[in-house]
Amino acid sequence: MHVSEAVRRRMSVRAFRPDPVPADIVRELLELSARAPSGGNVQPWHVHALTGAPLAELIDLANENGADPEPAYDVYPHNLWEPYRTRRFQIGEALYASIGIPREDKPGRLRQLARNGMLFGAPVGVFVFIDRKMGPPQWSDLGMYLQTLMLLATERGLDTCPQEYWARFANTIERFVNAPEDRMLFCGVALGYRDEAAPINTLDAPRAPFAEWGQMHGF
Repeated sequence: MHVSEAVRRRMSVRAFRPDPVPADIVRELLELSARAPSGGNVQPWHVHALTGAPLAELIDLANENGADPEPAYDVYPHNLWEPYRTRRFQIGEALYASIGIPREDKPGRLRQLARNGMLFGAPVGVFVFIDRKMGPPQWSDLGMYLQTLMLLATERGLDTCPQEYWARFANTIERFVNAPEDRMLFCGVALGYRDEAAPINTLDAPRAPFAEWGQMHGF
């Protein structure tokens, strides 16, 4: 598979089959992803992959403990402005429309939101941490690690869903994996095989046209 094919196929999958992912494949993906760019070769990522009984235990514990009083960080800026606010609103509406949940069905929307806490049925949960003292350049490195991981997973016929949702449960997850106090959770990644029959996996998140965000000079 060419990289361009992986980029086009990759999507945030929100319904997985329960089929297990072999340990050697998971290890290969995590290790090879560390070839991602890293300023000064700092390599600020710390990764925990869970499956089977440990993952089930963590999910149960997170549901039992509930969300932290405050998230580890703000996923979006307060009072998100245009055009970003509209983009976020539109993808949310498209997601719920794909599974037939209208805007007025708040219980239905909450039930779908709660599926985040089950990793959408994925058999593997990858939780990515960073040192609390790291700054924006290292957070950028973390993003490049995650993108590399997701594209490599696509190449291997797997699918992913990066989930900042888990920042709301950082205390539980950090304690569960015995993370040092100076290390914080950034996100989880659901990893597995997509359920091709699930309507929610037909969602195609559009991208703004190049003219809205790109300029070329001197060409």
